[in-house]
Amino acid sequence: MTNIPANYTERAGLKIYAPMVAFFEDTVLPPLEITADSYWLDFAHYLETFAPENAALLTKRENIQQKLDSWHAENPGPVKDQNAYQAMLKDIGYLVDEPAEFAITTDHVDAEIAHLAGPQLVVPSLNDRFVLNAANARWGSLYDAFYGTDALDAAPAQPGGYDTQRGAAVIKRVREFLDDILPLKAMSWHDWQGGDLPLSDPEAFVGRRGDNYLFHHNGLHIEIIIDPAHPIGKTDPAHIADVHLEAALTTIVDMEDSVAAVDGEDKLTAYRNWFGLICGDLSSAFQKGGETMHRTLNADRHYEDAHGDVFSLPGRSLLFVRNVGHLMTNPAVLLADGSEAPEGLLDGWFTATISSHDVRGLGQFGNSRHGSIYIVKPKMHGPEECAFSHRCFNAIEDALGLDRYSMKIGVMDEERRTSANLAACIHAVKERIVFINTGFLDRTGDEIHTIMQAGAVMPKGAMKQEPWINAYEDRNVAIGLACGLSGTAQIGKGMWAAPDKMADMMEQKIGHPLTGANTAWVPSPTAATLHAMHYHQVDVFAHQQEVAKKATPSLDALLTLPLCNAKGLSADAIQHELDNNAQGLLGYVVRWIDHGVGCSKVPDINDIGLMEDRATLRISSQHIANWLHHGLCTRDQVMETLRRMAAKVDEQNAGDPLYKPMTDDLKNSLAFDAACALIFAGREQPSGYTEPLLHRFRQEYKAKA
Repeated sequence: MTNIPANYTERAGLKIYAPMVAFFEDTVLPPLEITADSYWLDFAHYLETFAPENAALLTKRENIQQKLDSWHAENPGPVKDQNAYQAMLKDIGYLVDEPAEFAITTDHVDAEIAHLAGPQLVVPSLNDRFVLNAANARWGSLYDAFYGTDALDAAPAQPGGYDTQRGAAVIKRVREFLDDILPLKAMSWHDWQGGDLPLSDPEAFVGRRGDNYLFHHNGLHIEIIIDPAHPIGKTDPAHIADVHLEAALTTIVDMEDSVAAVDGEDKLTAYRNWFGLICGDLSSAFQKGGETMHRTLNADRHYEDAHGDVFSLPGRSLLFVRNVGHLMTNPAVLLADGSEAPEGLLDGWFTATISSHDVRGLGQFGNSRHGSIYIVKPKMHGPEECAFSHRCFNAIEDALGLDRYSMKIGVMDEERRTSANLAACIHAVKERIVFINTGFLDRTGDEIHTIMQAGAVMPKGAMKQEPWINAYEDRNVAIGLACGLSGTAQIGKGMWAAPDKMADMMEQKIGHPLTGANTAWVPSPTAATLHAMHYHQVDVFAHQQEVAKKATPSLDALLTLPLCNAKGLSADAIQHELDNNAQGLLGYVVRWIDHGVGCSKVPDINDIGLMEDRATLRISSQHIANWLHHGLCTRDQVMETLRRMAAKVDEQNAGDPLYKPMTDDLKNSLAFDAACALIFAGREQPSGYTEPLLHRFRQEYKAKA
């Protein structure tokens, strides 16, 4: 092979980012006793087999979208005849026949997925400190969670020492929680002063760790920390220094929407961090309060039961890894013809290779206790694409010498064609599925792009009340239960996007377990600790039995188009929506392009910090593109809005010394150019995805840096 780019190495006819080759050959492969030559030959064969099929599936997506665009252009407005509409969707290959009744057959699934209900963290894979925090969020301090957030009916305490009044309020609130889930006979936890515990349910007590008490409720553990020497414990009549909740049962280490990984350097960082988690030796050093802090993975917790027998509980979340979907390619690996390899194929191969260390028991702690590798696969459109991932996993298992179905799959129900064919999608991976999950933002972004030609869509806030989104959320649970996921797999719900609004989260997010979902996403370890309380309030698995008796919402409701009466929107309402979309879009894009940050807390137009990732960007950019296309606004109006909102975003980031204001030179701001392109070229983007443009502008930024 000739013309090998600088910093690339040739292996089996492929050009691969040289440091990545060195990492796998020197670090990953030797303990697995896999020779480098055989590994790269198998990898090349895998790409030769599946890259063309990957491309063909993407071509099919575009062909279907073109047919949808033509139909909606000829039949604008709401669907008048659902039967005719669905017949058309079947004719073009968008809808498939429902499979006969079936149940998934996945086995060797860890309890955190199959038998427990609790919060799930999602964390960007490129940040070693963040992934360690997330992995260690299996246990969280309930005292800290209340003290440091507004969940205690008030703003958090200001820095500068311990607020005794707030501390007393925290202790009171936690005692109320204990009274609710671990009631005592003839007394409140407020009155208990140590010694014997007169539990109403003595079986709730399961062990001790030193002086600490361990309890069990709704499948989750609660540990009461007894420490008379602790500043809190010494002033407490029972010497309770804290209450720890089992919180983030599972964590998704994300290589997709929450990261900006555009080349071999970025991908290697993600793979190194995944390897460190799997092997147990990942560490992070960082500055905090003028001191250097070090973070590593937590060890397991060891307890003694009432009979004196010692047992252990995991000290860390069970880890999933979210691979990239089918769309993107990445220059980390170049095929024989010089083209970039499909990134999703790279992720599947390399993350499974790394995870083989866990399957073979080579890690310090271990992740899966059943020899399983948990991979979330996002942004698949329909059952054919799910079946493609299934075959890719088969090939990887064969190449790595893994047992069949060692690689488990999580299917993100976030694309309209997947929602409409969810049972068939589950059926396509029925031997290995362990997870389905809804996502309002990506699902809405795909809805807008899919029906782009039908008419102007509603303002974003109004969509949440529409029949299609309610049907989407309810169908996801109903179909999951009907396919036998309860007791085997997770049925999940989406992210709480406001990490500083924990009081609102505590009020609203209990709705997720009440739907029958046995997990839901949270943005931080603190949020996981607080959300864990909801799973003590709701016995999800008992509730699933009641939910399963309800009728599944109809496909008609799911396919109801969220269109608005454009004439009913005032000029002020239109401008408000544009301002809101443009501000959020710019606030996120400038961090993505200039700083390589794929997920962060971005102030919204009202200066409220919201977690933003590519899913939020997709809906904002597609929404403006839709309104622009249907004449609710003009190009000049959108440009004026973007310039004005760029100034606001600059102002919001004024305190960041690394931030370069866009308005200093808008004509030469790649971030501003990227935001414009996402809107004005939004209709031409595949499925409305933002990745192709973001990657292009980020790569250009890195080349100039």
